[in-house]
Amino acid sequence: MAQSSVNRPPDKKEASPWPADIAAEFECEGKNPNPCVGTTLLSENERTRVWIIRLAPGERLGFHRHVLDYFWIAISGCRGRAHVQDGTTVEWTYQPNEIRHGRVGKGEFTVHDLENIGDHEMVFVTVEFKDSANMAMALPSGLTPQ
Repeated sequence: MAQSSVNRPPDKKEASPWPADIAAEFECEGKNPNPCVGTTLLSENERTRVWIIRLAPGERLGFHRHVLDYFWIAISGCRGRAHVQDGTTVEWTYQPNEIRHGRVGKGEFTVHDLENIGDHEMVFVTVEFKDSANMAMALPSGLTPQ
């Protein structure tokens, strides 16, 4: 059974300076927004984009931008760390089949990265809805569903 975790606080949240390489990457994303909210695009049609995130322990998905409404499901139980656009760093423990929904208002966006800080593979599926308040960002040239 899926469990929703709406409004569940992170395990840890702190507002301390980020490492220089993380801060520099965040600044670059602001100049060149990254629409790839997963490691692999699985499917795309006129209504949705479906992504998978697969990260080995210690691997990190760089900063990316959410402009569309979406939901994700944690396929595996895992632990993650994210650097969030408000300058905080958060850590979460995700349960298998945990689901979260994200809504993005007109003209708004969310930027964050994701690092696997656990000891086994992190797997998520994210579904973005193109009929959101914002237009879908163009994907990098040549990116096609796998």
